[in-house]
Amino acid sequence: MATQIVIPNVGESVTSGVISSWSVPDGAFVERDQTVLELETDKVTMEVPAPASGVIRHGAAEGDEVNVGAVVGTIDESASKPAGAAGSAAKSEGGTAVAAPPAPPPPNADTKPAAPAPAAPAASPAPAAHTPSSGEHKATPLARKLAEDNKVDLGSISGTGAGGRIREQDVLAYIQTHQNGKAPAPASKPAASGPTPGSRGVRREKMSPLRQRIASRLVEAQQTAAMLTTFNEVDMGAVMALRKQFKDDFEKKHGIGLGFMSFFVKASAQALEKFPLVNANIVAGDDGKPAVEHHDYKDIAIAVAGPKGLVVPVLRNCENMTFADVESGIKDFGTRAKAGTLELSEMTGGTFTITNGGVFGSLMSTPILNPPQSAILGMHSIKNRPVEHPEKSGQIALRPMMYLALSY
Repeated sequence: MATQIVIPNVGESVTSGVISSWSVPDGAFVERDQTVLELETDKVTMEVPAPASGVIRHGAAEGDEVNVGAVVGTIDESASKPAGAAGSAAKSEGGTAVAAPPAPPPPNADTKPAAPAPAAPAASPAPAAHTPSSGEHKATPLARKLAEDNKVDLGSISGTGAGGRIREQDVLAYIQTHQNGKAPAPASKPAASGPTPGSRGVRREKMSPLRQRIASRLVEAQQTAAMLTTFNEVDMGAVMALRKQFKDDFEKKHGIGLGFMSFFVKASAQALEKFPLVNANIVAGDDGKPAVEHHDYKDIAIAVAGPKGLVVPVLRNCENMTFADVESGIKDFGTRAKAGTLELSEMTGGTFTITNGGVFGSLMSTPILNPPQSAILGMHSIKNRPVEHPEKSGQIALRPMMYLALSY
């Protein structure tokens, strides 16, 4: 009996995705609920589990675009688990196969003792038992990538998945409960050789669904909204002094650093309360004509750069959040954006967006609206510039200044 592997429904706005990788090779034995492939959509990257136990047969290749509901492979449930399945599973999940010990030689039929074999050169002693490397542990592809990015030894983590498999949630929990979540850095490797000097080679790589979606939405925003950007400069001296005064106590009390984002998120929430139209969306009314949809809540999206593109997870009800809530939420978003484990529901429904170009050294930019929102705030680098002293009229002083850009 063959059970089909079907691309599941991710969300009503997602109709297709790209198979970024198969987690198990064609013809391998898989257990029920074991991850068999990673699907990358224009919103999220998700793992697709095996619907049954048996031998897997791929019906689509890595890089293929497949629709929701499409059959991409089968699992033969009638196939019995092979004798060496433990080793096979270790290879498919951990990436390293453990060779079976050689069979003992048949007993000598002769009653006389066998002649001693010629002396062989002395071999190096067998290595002592050691903690397996990351490649020898059962872990999902997302968990493995997250561990590699944060230099976490998978041998230090207890898996909560089927059969003790390590999931990305296990790695995130480890990172959050250990200092920096990092193991000792591995020895440096020789740098990979780049293009030959003077080379005029050309290469192309397929654009991910997420990057395609970002591009289309930004173009849509520019074509459908009468958008303009207002610039203002802010003296960050008072905020920097406040942060310096309380950051140590804040970290001891809440277990997380005090950054600048929490100041801007809370300030934005207060501004949205004062100017509710900025927190509203223009939507189609019941009669099909434009209408203004107001929101009692302040759900602020935070632009986060991930390896596959820009994502905007949403902090819900920022008007009720503390500084520690904001900092914890943003740190969690950043970690999971790198691992590709953000969920679709976490990136929808924002009423306002903040993007921080300052982390890239940007001094000024014009952020583009995140439809259907009405405004987006752009933060930038803090630079010392000569301006009038805020408390000493007529005197020039070097002050830490930031340009803020509000597109609306």
